[in-house]
Amino acid sequence: MRATSLFVTLTAIAVTTLPAQVGKQPGMVDPNVATEAELVALPNLNADLAKAIVAGRPFLSMVDLNALLAKSLKKDQLTTLYGKMFVHVNLNTALKEEILLIPGLGPKMLHEFEEYRPYKALAQFRREIGKYVNATELARLEGYVFVPINVNSATDEDILTIPGLGRRMLGEFKEYRPYPNIEKFRREIGKYVNAKEVARLERYLTLN
Repeated sequence: MRATSLFVTLTAIAVTTLPAQVGKQPGMVDPNVATEAELVALPNLNADLAKAIVAGRPFLSMVDLNALLAKSLKKDQLTTLYGKMFVHVNLNTALKEEILLIPGLGPKMLHEFEEYRPYKALAQFRREIGKYVNATELARLEGYVFVPINVNSATDEDILTIPGLGRRMLGEFKEYRPYPNIEKFRREIGKYVNAKEVARLERYLTLN
């Protein structure tokens, strides 16, 4: 009886601590949802650059945002800034140049990121990349990445890890399940947000 009770308790703990699929890092902001005031407070960003980011978003790739900022900031300034602001990288589809924008990530780690594709969950990322770096560095790298979640089966907790997505939009996501194709998602969610925002949300999702 005690063994059964312990099993149930441990199972409950495991379920409640399942990892989300969008990495988080304390002090890191997403430029697609941050306020202008939050952006101005970041290193090497001034009011004009903050306004340019807000005007140009959403950025569906960090490469696109880097192209904008590289016109005004030097490489070392960008590296410092990207320690506080970043558009999450899709572990399964990101191009080399996008992954290499993660501060401190070089060709060797780029190879490791790509070697273990496709990633089914962040737990897989932790397990594989944890072979090469310590826990502190692993947690830092995780803050820059995500694994797309299945929009038809994802938990509330996983959906809510999408930057800028609140309870109201969570309800809309769930209302129209199941999505047989991405066109239905675009059509239904497009009732509530514009096409650019639909595209931003879509990048965090999969139907597989």
